[in-house]
Amino acid sequence: MNAFRQLQNAERLKLLKKILKKTIMKSDIILSGVGGQGILSIAAIIGLAAIENNLFLKQSEVHGMSQRGGDVQSHLRLSDKPVSSDLIPYGKADLIISVEPMESLRYLPWLSKTGWLVTNSTPFINIPDYPPIEEILNEIRKIKNHKIVDADALAKDAGSSRAGNMVILGTASPYIDMPFSSLEDSVRKLFGKKGDEIVKINLKALKAGRNA
Repeated sequence: MNAFRQLQNAERLKLLKKILKKTIMKSDIILSGVGGQGILSIAAIIGLAAIENNLFLKQSEVHGMSQRGGDVQSHLRLSDKPVSSDLIPYGKADLIISVEPMESLRYLPWLSKTGWLVTNSTPFINIPDYPPIEEILNEIRKIKNHKIVDADALAKDAGSSRAGNMVILGTASPYIDMPFSSLEDSVRKLFGKKGDEIVKINLKALKAGRNA
């Protein structure tokens, strides 16, 4: 009987260790848009929120920021366990956050079958042969899990057309496994030096996206 109990305890300990090693929180996010749309700000806010929640974070190099109007993308990986690589494999992204609709389609090969795509509906037409916007939106609507929001209009209502990136982040926030209050705190930290009015506008845009 004692030997049986010892075996049971050993199995329980083994199971407990297995549970503790399991990753409870993981969020692989691709950010996309064009230069000047505030992709860096989205990444910074998510990063600050991750730190506030004691999460591990890795971000790939942001491409295209030096060229206003050029395509921009970055991989952002969050986890409650150490992250080995800053690059998301094909088909493994939990979320694509895009401030430009055509750019959101560029990164579909990375999106998992259960992942979400959140994008702005307003195009940034930076090439002469930019496709008709309705064709782009129809392609996005074919994706099972998608959210399309007119971020530019909501940002203007919030007080600044430049806050479209905050609207998109707010819309994507339900699919990021962190409290919304952490994102709000990060907005205050990031924009605090620019004054209370800028903070207020960006918080309002973030909440508008969340409600959308």
